[in-house]
Amino acid sequence: MHVCMLAYTYYDTDNRVRRYAETLVNRGDTVDVVALKRRGEPLDREKNGVRLFQIQERIRDERTRWSYLLKLIKFFIKSTFFLWRQNRIKPYDLIHVHSIPDFEVFATIWPKLKGTKIILDIHDLVPEFYQYKFKVSSNSIIFKFLRFAEKMSIRFVDHVIISNHLWYNTIISRATKPEKCTVIINYPDATLFQKKNIPKSSNKVVLLYPGTLNRHQGVELAIRAFAQIHQKIPEAMFQIYGDGPVKNELQSLIQQLGVEDQVCLNEPVTLEEMAKIIAEADIGIIPKRNDGFGRFAFSTKALEFQISGVPIIIAKTVIDQYYFDSSFVHFFEPDNENELAKAIYLLVKNNQYRNQLAEKALKMSKKYEWSHHKHIYLDLIDTLVSSKSNIYRRSHNSQNIQKIKA
Repeated sequence: MHVCMLAYTYYDTDNRVRRYAETLVNRGDTVDVVALKRRGEPLDREKNGVRLFQIQERIRDERTRWSYLLKLIKFFIKSTFFLWRQNRIKPYDLIHVHSIPDFEVFATIWPKLKGTKIILDIHDLVPEFYQYKFKVSSNSIIFKFLRFAEKMSIRFVDHVIISNHLWYNTIISRATKPEKCTVIINYPDATLFQKKNIPKSSNKVVLLYPGTLNRHQGVELAIRAFAQIHQKIPEAMFQIYGDGPVKNELQSLIQQLGVEDQVCLNEPVTLEEMAKIIAEADIGIIPKRNDGFGRFAFSTKALEFQISGVPIIIAKTVIDQYYFDSSFVHFFEPDNENELAKAIYLLVKNNQYRNQLAEKALKMSKKYEWSHHKHIYLDLIDTLVSSKSNIYRRSHNSQNIQKIKA
């Protein structure tokens, strides 16, 4: 099978896109990925058997809705021409488009007209994400347009993958029928994320946040909470890895609060490097805000922490209560800086409690390993491509019959 992944993302750090692509390569399929590039990276390269085409450079510095939208439109135009050209050389059997944005599916118009099957993978709900990011009203024209674009994008494709069960309910209530959708959450890859059974070489307690630095992620809250108690926990270090629009604000906040010796803001790293960093951490922090977007956005790092044997402190949002309970995670009330500070202090000082949480979480995480769920994805795309082949064969046979009659 010849497959293309189309995603407005950095491939090296996007677990979801990489997991699909490498799973297909490992079973013998040919996979191209069309994605973003970081400064200094080549346009074309290969990684673990995946052919990577990095057609546009991006710096996460968007402050206005227009600067953000212009970058999306630029990627849309470039990817449209890329797919048209590549499909002429060797047609794709399937193109898997990852949102954001939803309208990126229309870049596949030429391959689709030639019979290529198209999947839209909704990582985040675009209308709600845009509403939160740029503070627009649900009654605004732009929000209503994004809802319309979401519906048209879903109608255009052959199938939709949705990243969590609550968003599945939202999508089928406003955009399509249940049979056109499949839920596949961001299951961790156990070949990458594993518990590290090496004794610690120091008494330092490492707290870790890895991920995008958007406001809804609540990293500012975690820094403020840590600053409240940093003098009481001199053995603790808070490591932050990521990039995003609030990165400079977070760096300024760290200096303003005088916690530079214990809080470190690091550049993003590859998944392989991050897996090692997570395995060496003592506590994972997922401090999401309880806004209209964050409360329903499932954190991809929660399961990676758990499968690596790392206990987590996590905001008690609707989505996290759906997947987790207090027997194996430590909840705190979202947006409550004081309660988060107490949670950090408790876990730093209570090694026995940390171990209990980690042990229970590790057992629970086994059922969420990608190896147990990848057949859902493989069966889905095989069925889609098989239906394409059947249609082709019926059409081809019909043409042959017409020729025989003539």
